[in-house]
Amino acid sequence: MQILVTGGAGFIGSHLCRALLDKGEEVICLDNLFSGRKKNVYGLMARKEFEFVRHDVVEPILLEVDQIYHLACPASPVYYQHNPVKTIKVNVMGTLNMLGLAKRVGARILLASTSEVYGDPKEHPQKETYWGNVNPNGPRSCYDEGKRCAESLMMDYHRQNSVQIRIARIFNTYGPHMRTDDGRVVTNFIDQALKNEPVTIYGSGSQTRSFCYVDDMVDGLIRLMGHGGADFTGPVNLGNPMETTIEDLAELVIRLTGSSSPIRYHPLPVDDPARRCPDISLASKILGWKPSTLLEAGLKTTIDSLKSEGGKP
Repeated sequence: MQILVTGGAGFIGSHLCRALLDKGEEVICLDNLFSGRKKNVYGLMARKEFEFVRHDVVEPILLEVDQIYHLACPASPVYYQHNPVKTIKVNVMGTLNMLGLAKRVGARILLASTSEVYGDPKEHPQKETYWGNVNPNGPRSCYDEGKRCAESLMMDYHRQNSVQIRIARIFNTYGPHMRTDDGRVVTNFIDQALKNEPVTIYGSGSQTRSFCYVDDMVDGLIRLMGHGGADFTGPVNLGNPMETTIEDLAELVIRLTGSSSPIRYHPLPVDDPARRCPDISLASKILGWKPSTLLEAGLKTTIDSLKSEGGKP
């Protein structure tokens, strides 16, 4: 198949491109390189089935493809809050453009949505039926509400135009190809620990996250895209249901890096959720999917990757 991956030079997108190529597919990687990096896909450039196109999804594009994985959007607060209006444009106009393309060529499209649609959840763990607790006016709303609107657009194109859609709600994911300057907790901790700088925890450190290794996430995305017929849409939670406190994560990273870093505590950012954990029973039932990489093993690989990059963003 001819497969389009928007945001294909980003963290998850670059791993997805490689996995699709390894399955024998032809891949068009679309990225404007705002938060994605061309070096993430350097190793794929020599493969004749791979094509890189520098393009912003806010602008329309005409391509002939069979499937679209729509991952384009900065996913870290540092990047999506840098230009919040642009973030909303990517989520709304970019998704409209990709849905228009899918409708035109009869392609199936998968949206990489996010656990942020649940906001600071009142339900724990979060099921797909939970509508969320999101601040529509806060500094994170450009991303949270942007993704909620993107999901709405996906469903409306499905209902009104019979476009085949899949919605994946991605929970915290980590692994090689992450940027050290993206402000996300795993890379923050690793970068600080490797430099023996204070490891900064925002809040008490008792807040929890569930961390999914990128290879497991890519496997879930590919399974979701390939599952079922025209009537199956999702959303489907993809993430690791094993909760870890931020303080425990910091201590684990310090141990694995052999760092002498102390831990420093800072005030919690606005609207930062206290708990985040997916209920993946639906993914397990319909996709036969669950993550298999243990946190310590995944962190070791991620640390080695960041070391080899010399800490460069």
